[in-house]
Amino acid sequence: MTNPFDIFLLEAVLNGILLGGLLALLALGLNLIFGVIDVVWICYAELVMVGMYGIWWLHTAQGVPLPAAMLASIGLVAVCGMLLHHYVVSPVLSAEPINQLLVTGGVLFFLQALATVIFGVEFRNVGFRMPSLNLGDMSLSGSRLLAFAVAVTAIGSTWWFLRTTYLGTAIRAISQDRSVMPLMGVNATRIYLLTSALGGGFAGLAACLLVLQYDVHPAIGLSFGPLTFLICVLGGLGNLIGGLVAAFVFAQFISVGGFFLQIEWGYVIAFVFFIAVMFWKPEGLLSRRR
Repeated sequence: MTNPFDIFLLEAVLNGILLGGLLALLALGLNLIFGVIDVVWICYAELVMVGMYGIWWLHTAQGVPLPAAMLASIGLVAVCGMLLHHYVVSPVLSAEPINQLLVTGGVLFFLQALATVIFGVEFRNVGFRMPSLNLGDMSLSGSRLLAFAVAVTAIGSTWWFLRTTYLGTAIRAISQDRSVMPLMGVNATRIYLLTSALGGGFAGLAACLLVLQYDVHPAIGLSFGPLTFLICVLGGLGNLIGGLVAAFVFAQFISVGGFFLQIEWGYVIAFVFFIAVMFWKPEGLLSRRR
């Protein structure tokens, strides 16, 4: 006879894996931007919020079909990423890192305030929830299954793009040596804009998946922004594989820890693990490879 405890523990592990896929997708864009431009967008999660509001407004207020609203939102956030780099990040590229953090932090508060003024503080949703997948006594979220599949596809596609295409090779090259690559004919400004657009596109893609699971409100970024940043640091800022590993480690602490105790304690355990790793290996589990 199967022990129900084992079944529910297995369910927690599987849900942790699915959550890890979503967290890995969130970390992917931020790590890509830092790996190439060497700037951390503190406001990255707020770009996700912009995408979620874009989907909600197009679908519920304008009657645009949900898939079309999602595609438009990805394009919108990709453009926002380019604008953010051109008008906010580019002028402080040569400044101290603290100045770069402050200006992107300013964008964070600006976007939160703007969303509050335009949409208010009410929680809004697109009115669509995917059914769960029931396997015996286990229940797996359909939206998390979709998020995991999309995240794995996005990560695999990014790896293929960076390894096999000319633009991908240029992105990897300029991330390894910014001073030499312009001498080799690589236009750094264009690569930075392309990377910012890709990072914004990943934020828009994450918004498409999150809007199926969560209500959108002006402070939704605070639910994922700090966690995404900690995952990137834990894996080694700029290291895509490290971010992937760290995302699944964090997700298991949250999910399994929440199974044995409470979900809040799962987050506490994950943060304690992060602090312990920072004492042991401050550069992260897998430091960025140059």
